Parts: sequence; C-alpha cells; structure tokens
Amino acid sequence: MGTEPLSTVGDVPWHEIKDSTGSAEGIPLLLHTAAWGTPDAARRALGQLRARICQYGFVVEQATAATVPFLWELAQLPSVTCRAQIIDLLGSIAAARQWEDTAAVYPKLLNHRENHVVWERKAREAVRSRRGLIQLLAAGENAEIARATKKLARALGE
Repeated sequence: MGTEPLSTVGDVPWHEIKDSTGSAEGIPLLLHTAAWGTPDAARRALGQLRARICQYGFVVEQATAATVPFLWELAQLPSVTCRAQIIDLLGSIAAARQWEDTAAVYPKLLNHRENHVVWERKAREAVRSRRGLIQLLAAGENAEIARATKKLARALGE
C-alpha cells in the first residue's frame, strides 16, 4: 500500500454524499473503528457500515463507491480483526444489482434526480478496479478469509 491506512479518508467530501441514514459523515469513524477498534467494536462498526452502504446486503448507496477503496485497504491489513467480513462486504457490493434490475422493469427509475443505478454501477466498478488484490488476499493461511475471497472472486466473475 505504501501509505498509512485510511490516510486519505478525510479527502472525501462525506458531508456532500448520502448513505442509507442520510449524510455519510459518520463513515470515516466507522472505518477507523473497523481498522483499530477491539474485535467486538470493529465487528459492530463494520455492521453499521454495511447497513449504511450496502443495506440488506444488496442495496448500495451514493457513498458506497467512495467507501470501497478504504475497504480494500483494510482488507489487506493483517491487524484488522474483521478482514473476512470486509471481504464479504466487498463481495456483496460487487454482486449488487437491485437498482439495475428494477430499472430494467421500470425504466422511469432512471429519470430520478438521484440515480441509484449509477451509484450501483460506480460501486461495482470501485470493487472491480482492485480485483488484482484477490490473489494476495487468498494467499493467506486464514480459512475464513480464503472463503470470503473465493466468494468475492465469484461475484466479480473471476
């Protein structure tokens, strides 16, 4: 990675983008807690983050694409206690087609001011853009991470 994890999280205008709760301003704190909190705190933070950027495991939000690069950073850090769950979240984001599938049946959805289909596509592309890291993650000894990595690879069609 070369730089301090999450060092650029403050460069994202979180207050200008939305997650499932409204303003995405709380995302940096959740990312930091997932990275450096106790195992229980990290899992709780990741659960809250999942609900905010990939609700129900398949509904992405405007803030999802901006969050994905930081999830990839954390997935690479051996000190992060919830790495497998982060990789699972990346897999859920990569597989998300809720808005796209709905728009195929109801094209008027594409005319809304907030275009959820675009958010979904950008989120999937953000995951796909770092798919080269899958082999690195899969090379570890941890069975839970290996399982999550295989699931992510399938979601990306790898």
